[in-house]
Amino acid sequence: MPAGVCGCCGPLRPRYKRLVDNIFPEDPKGGLSKSDMEKLTFYAVSAPEKLDRIGAYLAERLSRDVLRHRYGNVVIAMEALDQLLMACHSQSIKPFVESFLQMVAKLLESKEPDLQVLGTNSFVKFANIEEDTPSYHRRYDFFVSQFSAMCHSTHEDPETRTRIRVAGIKGLQGVVRKTVNDELQAIIWEPQHMDKLIPSMLFNMQDSEDLDRAGHPSTPSVAGQDGEENPAALAESCFRELLGRAAYGNMNNAVRPVLVHLDNHHLWDPNEFAVSCFRIIMYSIQAQHSHHVIQQVLNHLDTNNKNTPRVRAGIVQVLLETVAIAAKGSVGVGPTVLEVFNTLLKHLRMSVDFELGESSRRNSSISVSSGRSKESEERIVQNAIIQTIGFFGGNLPDYQRAEVMMFVMGRVPVYGAPCHTLDAVKIGHHGTKRIQTMLLSSLIMVTSGFKSKSMAAALPPPFLDPLFSISLMEESELRQLVHEILHNIIDRHDNRAKLRGIRIIPNVAALKIKREKISKQDVAFMKKHGQQLYRHIYLGCKEEDNVHKNFELLFTTLAILTIELANEEVVIDLIRLAIALQDMALADEENMPMVIRCGVMALVAAYLNFLGQMVANPPFCQHVSKVIELRTMDAPFLLPEHIFRDKCALPESLDKEDRRLYFQTADMAECLSGPGYNAERLSIPYVPQVTDLDRLSRRKSFVDTISLQVDIVSSSLPDKSQLAEEITFETLKKAIDTTGLEEQEREKRRQVMEKFQKAPFEEIAAHCESKANMLHDRLAQIFELTIRPPPSPSGVVSISSGHTQHQSVPVYEMKFPDLCVY
Repeated sequence: MPAGVCGCCGPLRPRYKRLVDNIFPEDPKGGLSKSDMEKLTFYAVSAPEKLDRIGAYLAERLSRDVLRHRYGNVVIAMEALDQLLMACHSQSIKPFVESFLQMVAKLLESKEPDLQVLGTNSFVKFANIEEDTPSYHRRYDFFVSQFSAMCHSTHEDPETRTRIRVAGIKGLQGVVRKTVNDELQAIIWEPQHMDKLIPSMLFNMQDSEDLDRAGHPSTPSVAGQDGEENPAALAESCFRELLGRAAYGNMNNAVRPVLVHLDNHHLWDPNEFAVSCFRIIMYSIQAQHSHHVIQQVLNHLDTNNKNTPRVRAGIVQVLLETVAIAAKGSVGVGPTVLEVFNTLLKHLRMSVDFELGESSRRNSSISVSSGRSKESEERIVQNAIIQTIGFFGGNLPDYQRAEVMMFVMGRVPVYGAPCHTLDAVKIGHHGTKRIQTMLLSSLIMVTSGFKSKSMAAALPPPFLDPLFSISLMEESELRQLVHEILHNIIDRHDNRAKLRGIRIIPNVAALKIKREKISKQDVAFMKKHGQQLYRHIYLGCKEEDNVHKNFELLFTTLAILTIELANEEVVIDLIRLAIALQDMALADEENMPMVIRCGVMALVAAYLNFLGQMVANPPFCQHVSKVIELRTMDAPFLLPEHIFRDKCALPESLDKEDRRLYFQTADMAECLSGPGYNAERLSIPYVPQVTDLDRLSRRKSFVDTISLQVDIVSSSLPDKSQLAEEITFETLKKAIDTTGLEEQEREKRRQVMEKFQKAPFEEIAAHCESKANMLHDRLAQIFELTIRPPPSPSGVVSISSGHTQHQSVPVYEMKFPDLCVY
């Protein structure tokens, strides 16, 4: 009877259960029964409403087999689920998927690595299926957490650990593929999920680099023995895929966990891995999103502004890498150009403050070695910032590069001029010099390769004026940087390398110098700013701390001006400038060292030799060559090949009477008397234009200025002993005889008339402007000394602390001038 009952009840079981039971053989080693599986598949396709029940029953059997450690049946159940998923795409598959995901979660929760790998593989197959309709209620939070935990596996067996990590990475890749394109699953980009996804990938990428650095390259996984099973390569592929699918609004959530991971694992110093990560990011994201990454790195730099110098340097180097990659793209860096520079300049200032603070503390403490190491580390930060500024600016298009040049020059601290971000008073002279040097160095990199069709656009007054102001500083290094910046901007045909080194060039034509006819815009530029350029060169030659490199750069500046901007009028001006430099060295009114005077003479000889060959005037070249030959025999110290040697014998004085050793204005004027050149202008001595640059450069300290004013006032006061001059017959005779004075007056008037007839308009304007400025200064002094507010019986107005106060003054106490009293 019991057997009969069992026999009659068996067929009463639902058909889907019988079909599911039939796919499990008696011996699990035999695997899935294909014929029975085909029957189950046909039934599921024919009756899709039964899919949810099939899935629930399979999940029930799988849970029971997992608990009983029947792993063979578990494998068969998962294989059956995979085949059903691939075969069925109807609306009723949604409940079946829920059962499937429950079974995958059950496998992932187990402690057996094989089951975890099995569940992961099934999930990956499911992730590759494109569903017809979106899912409104499905969530993948558990899978993100579980796969992330598998990526950090610390299993004792290396091979097993690798398998688990590879499975975890594949699982995360499946989650990414399943969710990033589904608008209903946008929650995957939220921080709580990105904080698990991104670090898991970076951990495996970093772990591989650590093994490589230690000399133990990571071997491929046992499963397959191919490069795809390498955790680092797989994690990098998944990382690239995730970033490539990131939309505009998700970039910040994708980049922030990278920065946090680098902070937590101290990967900014050394920063090879950090640089590698951001290279992957920049090459994986869409080009129009690159400025988001740059913005995130800038914000992170601000967050770590008080971190160690090496950490800040590492972040700046990563910023350099991101900016370099973004600048290569067609879209560029976007609207963050000036923000990048503003942030970098701010951190440059902070680094200088830290360095100066450490230097002062080092001077006041005993620990010298630690202070020096901290100072040298700050130099690393500063050099990284300079390199970033220069490289970034150098890769921008010309129109943006011109704006960047203006922006950086506006941040260079100049005494007496307003500065937007850098306060030259607070950081002191040493800090100001450091910032000036670093910003000018970055400007050299920004202007490298800069080609402008018009000098007026490349050197506008807001850029040129502070640049020349810095060139008047009493710092040899700063003047060298100014010249190099001018070379980058003016030299549009790359002739600078051919002119390197101050020397007597025997054959300029052999240099194959490239040049074009000067344009009308450049002619107008030289008429407007030529006097500034000449003055910059003239005053730069007078500095007592000039070294060999300064004279080399001055020679190159003169040569480039001749090539790029010299027409007939400019050639005459440059010759007048050279003669003025020669006269300055001969007169020695400022007691310059002999080596500087000889250096100026050598500079004039080298330049006039170059100029004569460039204008192709044989008589001019002959005159210059004759002077150089005589100097070679009688005064070699006046030539660049001798004076700039380490051990060069210097004379005690220069022989002014030996006219053969010097270039003569009359002879050169005669050589240039042909058509094209106004040689008569050579007879007019060059006088530097007086501008406000002396005031801005602040070449003397405040104390020196006051002492100078005191000296002038005291020297202008007549001595009482000189007032009582003894009147003799000779003094009366001199007073009566005025013939000599008349002749001197006539000669003076003739020179003034000749000057106003032949001198260029710019020089006449500069002369008149200097006299007008002197007159205004004298009048201001007189008014300040004489004019006082008149007393009033109603009261004296006084201002104190911003408030106006009236003080009553009685009439009988008022003091009137003598002329008003009668």
